[in-house]
Amino acid sequence: MDDVVAGNLEGVGVKKPPHHWIELDALARQELVASWGLPSYRLAQITRHYVERFEADPHTWTDLPASAREAVSSAFPVLLEPVRQTMTDRGRTAKNLYRLTDGAKIESVVMTYARGSGSRSTLCVSCQAGCGIGCPFCATGQLGLQRNLTVGEICEQVRLAVVDLESMGGAPKLNNVVFMGMGEPLANYGAVVEAIRVMTAGSPDGFGITARGVTVSTAGIVPRIVDLSAEGLPLTLAISLHAPDDDLRGDLVPLNKRWGVGEVLSAAADYFRVTGRRVSIEYALMRDVNDQPWRADLLAKKLNGLGRGWVHVNVIPLNPTPDSPWQPSTRKTTEEFMARLEQARVPVTLRDSRGQDIDGGCGQLAARA
Repeated sequence: MDDVVAGNLEGVGVKKPPHHWIELDALARQELVASWGLPSYRLAQITRHYVERFEADPHTWTDLPASAREAVSSAFPVLLEPVRQTMTDRGRTAKNLYRLTDGAKIESVVMTYARGSGSRSTLCVSCQAGCGIGCPFCATGQLGLQRNLTVGEICEQVRLAVVDLESMGGAPKLNNVVFMGMGEPLANYGAVVEAIRVMTAGSPDGFGITARGVTVSTAGIVPRIVDLSAEGLPLTLAISLHAPDDDLRGDLVPLNKRWGVGEVLSAAADYFRVTGRRVSIEYALMRDVNDQPWRADLLAKKLNGLGRGWVHVNVIPLNPTPDSPWQPSTRKTTEEFMARLEQARVPVTLRDSRGQDIDGGCGQLAARA
């Protein structure tokens, strides 16, 4: 667990993916452009193809000299090979299965939503192949951890999501990115934060997604929550809690044996005090496991004990996974659980479940070929 928590487990015998242009700093890009014999102004031009036009094949970039395209293409390796796309919700939700350069597989999900006269879109992005936390009700957690993803592999999911949106007839741009796909984001801290900086930087350095549209979900790696609060990024932090008591949470979220409920919630409340960004508590309701009224009361007591206005609870109907003994709570139980929180003046919302029928919902991603 120490290696998993530290984010040091890269996979035994795994060949590291090739470096991508989007991972290079300004100096490295300047040096590379010079080595190709191109003038310095080409640097921004090359980057804009990727972050504004969402193009990744320099062979097709007709504004570059034909003689330079082969050299430039070496900085844009194919990191994600599309294997299969599965769609549902009348074309508004797309789950993508990708093969990485070492044969590992990941999934991401693109969702579009209508809202009044406008629309919005969300990408559920993966940050690891598999996951090392091992939550027993989560299909990804049962895979174990193969390796961390690189900055390039994370950013490629964003670029490809925008390409998908063009064919889905949804929002004209990507509004939200949630690190709720495969993996524990804070166990791949460096790459996740760097990828977020690329996502939120303006052109020609990044995709220009507002930082307030980015959510990072964690099972509760307390030291990294502290680090994240100091990054100066106005992100939304989401805590995958699922139980308010250590006895049960230790069974549902093995990481709880390292940092208990009290430590995790305290770190989350501190995140709010430092950043001013309200924290989300993710709570997947499981029938006769964590949905008792007294647990709703205990959750409210612990949240309110850390102050008011700092937190919001997202109640999540448990998504089914193969051979799982856990079942979603009944509608009546769910309503009572939420009513208890509301009576205690804890803001609560029932999350809209999308992609469940294609195994694209929370806890269902397993990268099955």
